[in-house]
Amino acid sequence: MPLVIAMDGPSGSGKSSASKGVARALGLRYLDTGAMYRAVTWWMLREGVPVRDAAAVAARAGEPVIESGTDPGAPSIAVDGTDVSGPIRTREVTNAVSAVSSVPEVRARLVALQREIIGTGGIVVEGRDIGTVVVPDAPVKVYLTASEEVRAQRRARDLATDPAASVTLTQAEQARRDRLDSTRTTSPLTRADGAHEIDSTEMGLGEVIEAVVRLAKETQT
Repeated sequence: MPLVIAMDGPSGSGKSSASKGVARALGLRYLDTGAMYRAVTWWMLREGVPVRDAAAVAARAGEPVIESGTDPGAPSIAVDGTDVSGPIRTREVTNAVSAVSSVPEVRARLVALQREIIGTGGIVVEGRDIGTVVVPDAPVKVYLTASEEVRAQRRARDLATDPAASVTLTQAEQARRDRLDSTRTTSPLTRADGAHEIDSTEMGLGEVIEAVVRLAKETQT
């Protein structure tokens, strides 16, 4: 199939920055599937849906209109025509997204939308089930990880405007989310068969991008 790079891994591993960098380096489109789940979560919270009530979430999973931009230089995510790139990154959404994304009806709808966007390829797709569920036959599959401490430090920097987002608290919330995402029944976070594991703990962003670009070029030769 045409080039599709599936980039999976836990939060804070550097998936977003690496995926965008790889897409720019290879002239590919970019899709952040995590942002799509966050967008649905943001909508559920705004609508007052009890996000830990799977039946309530499932009942309204088809309502929000999700639009994902695929320009790696200016990625975007909108709900019902409203740009939510900022609001979906709050701790409130982060701590609720695992509950919402575990609902089968939510996953089924978004996976279908993701496959539609991926289309004929030419794209870097990041998430937690890309190589296992969304595009299991992707020519390049990467599982990007890092130590818990380093991942927590990165996430805390992302949440720098939130005074409560200490590294210690972020690490605890991150561990809880990883546990939920790795043990959920539908599309759990796991390393896909044939995926190349990259530990970014001691690596700079440029090194990670270079490693993935090299894998992609080797696949195409």
